Amino acid sequence: MVEHVCYIEKTRDYYRRAGYVRDYAWAKNVVCAFTRLTKPLSECRIGLVSTASIVRLDPRLEPIDKTQIMGSSKLEVYPVSARWPVDRLRPTSEDHDRFQTDMKDVNAYFPKDHLRSFAKEAIIGSFADECLRILPNYSQRKVLNVDAPEVLRRFREGGVDAVILTPI
Repeated sequence: MVEHVCYIEKTRDYYRRAGYVRDYAWAKNVVCAFTRLTKPLSECRIGLVSTASIVRLDPRLEPIDKTQIMGSSKLEVYPVSARWPVDRLRPTSEDHDRFQTDMKDVNAYFPKDHLRSFAKEAIIGSFADECLRILPNYSQRKVLNVDAPEVLRRFREGGVDAVILTPI
């Protein structure tokens, strides 16, 4: 049985034990960016955004070329083709809850193959041509002013109606 983890309390206690006296100022979102769909899901084009640290394996660049890591301080919103084979994607870090998943199943945190199947079955209208990987970021200001507008721009250009988010 999996027990609920109180991450905010656990993080606060960790930093207090480390000597910090001020608690982290967690983001508070007064306005929700969610919007109701204007058409059935079966007619919607769906995009995928993940914060998973993954790398595209290129057979021409074996062994892994670290310059292919998706996302860096220079390129915060990194596109990957929805047609890129899932068996050519690998996790590059262990910055996830290792008690809940081991990151071996790429489709568990980057479910592009599932979304392509949903499109074939007409559960969704279609799946975007590109998926996006963004860096996990603790700066609400950066997410709101840099990452989110770039994700929105790219998906609007691609005709995306709704987005699946997989935060890791």
